[in-house]
Amino acid sequence: LVPGLVLTLSMFMLFRPRAELVDIVEVKLQPMRVTIDEEGKTRAREIFTISAPVQGRLLRTRLKEGDRVVANQTVVAEIEPSDAEFLDPRSQAESEALRDAAAAAREVALAELKQAKAERDFASAEVKRAHELYAKGTIPRQQVDSAERAAQATQAAVEAAMGNLKVRDYELNRARARLVPPTGSASSQSPCACVTLRSPVDGRVLRILQRSETIVTPGAPLMEVGDPRDLEIVADMLSYDAVKIRPGQQVIIDGWGGNEVLLARVRIVEPFAFTKTSALGIEEQRVNVVMDLIDEPSDGVSLGHAFRVNVRVVMWQSDAVKTIPLTALYRHENGWAVYVDNGGFARTTPVTIGHSSNLDVEVISGLEVGDRIVQHPNDSLSDGTRIRRR
Repeated sequence: LVPGLVLTLSMFMLFRPRAELVDIVEVKLQPMRVTIDEEGKTRAREIFTISAPVQGRLLRTRLKEGDRVVANQTVVAEIEPSDAEFLDPRSQAESEALRDAAAAAREVALAELKQAKAERDFASAEVKRAHELYAKGTIPRQQVDSAERAAQATQAAVEAAMGNLKVRDYELNRARARLVPPTGSASSQSPCACVTLRSPVDGRVLRILQRSETIVTPGAPLMEVGDPRDLEIVADMLSYDAVKIRPGQQVIIDGWGGNEVLLARVRIVEPFAFTKTSALGIEEQRVNVVMDLIDEPSDGVSLGHAFRVNVRVVMWQSDAVKTIPLTALYRHENGWAVYVDNGGFARTTPVTIGHSSNLDVEVISGLEVGDRIVQHPNDSLSDGTRIRRR
């Protein structure tokens, strides 16, 4: 009997199913927070782009990014008139012909002025003789009046000739100006007849778009200024997530470089979506969500314009909920289930789940706090399988 009993026991121990090595975790009661996570960036709430109002040569600026500017005082850019353009042979010949024509017209105007002056002098002499003859009673008063009227007409002709001569002088100067070479125009002017641009607000230089001397056209952007202390945060989120977000929701800011976690609040979800291609080449519809900072970084640490941050919009949170790892669930019939450690045997237990975060899930029913469940169940497990903690 003894050898038979030993043989039976040995066969049982040899052929019985071996226990599966599994990871065991417990159902915990802990805080839980559901968030929508995305990368965002900071930006100054009010950014002012300074543009060129006229065409000309932009002088090199002495400002650098980060320099402080004062409203209506700090000169941010100076634009002087640009040099004249080079003339092609035909334009050169036309300009020289216009100059010669203007010079000839001036000579004609000068001759007309001399003629008008001679007639004025003659008319003045006639008036003098008429007065003498009238005093002697030789001529009537009517002839004296006629002589004075003729003298006044000749004086008006002189003044008209002088004005015409000035017009011809201006035309000659304009024709000569067209022949001024580029090296002798704006660059030789002293002092510079510059258009001075000043900062419209108090703040700092955020970005210099045109640093070196160059020719600019009207409307060309030159510099961006703003107050980097007055920041907001913008994050482009999938439209699928953006429809769940409401103004006023709390936002957690981390991953910005500091050791502390900052709080923010959603101000607006923009109503206009845009298409953005992801790193995998997939076109996505995204929406900008704008947030206001509630907390300020500690002293010695500062955020600037266009800095990268991680934003987590809080959708739901609770101080104490039953949670299990998300990796402990598996599909069972039309719902979810877990394997509970029932004295060394796996027992299939259907569960009802609620909110889920990145790693944990809320258990509404089916489990109690302290229950031991299998994490990472595999295909070798089934209801009643022997298990042993790894």
